[in-house]
Amino acid sequence: MQFIICGDINVNYLVHNRRRKILDALLPSFNLSSTVYFPTRLQNKSATAIGNIFIHTSNNGLSEHDARLIKLNDIDIKIQNSKFKIIRRIDTYSVFDFRFKLSFETWNSIFDSNDVNSMFNSFLNIYLEIFY
Repeated sequence: MQFIICGDINVNYLVHNRRRKILDALLPSFNLSSTVYFPTRLQNKSATAIGNIFIHTSNNGLSEHDARLIKLNDIDIKIQNSKFKIIRRIDTYSVFDFRFKLSFETWNSIFDSNDVNSMFNSFLNIYLEIFY
């Protein structure tokens, strides 16, 4: 399967930072390569490249040094007014699994703090990490 991902990804390809490094490490695992290394937005004397196009690189004959022109012909884009929602299955197994994972938490980050906000945020982070 070959595909193209386009969009505003909020990773500025004009800056070498942690976010870009993480994305650049992830892309090859899906045989994807970035095609935009130039400013895509100029505003108030600043430039960013957060809009990007990622193409599937296997068997396309392109190296990362080739100039690229992406032209898509005869694409029928239908705008759908569809909505989606995530439905979590809650049954005996999922409740058991959730409680089991909670049982491995030490809760040190909560009990070692004297700040109520910090305690709540720590608890919520642990809870949501296990829940999702």
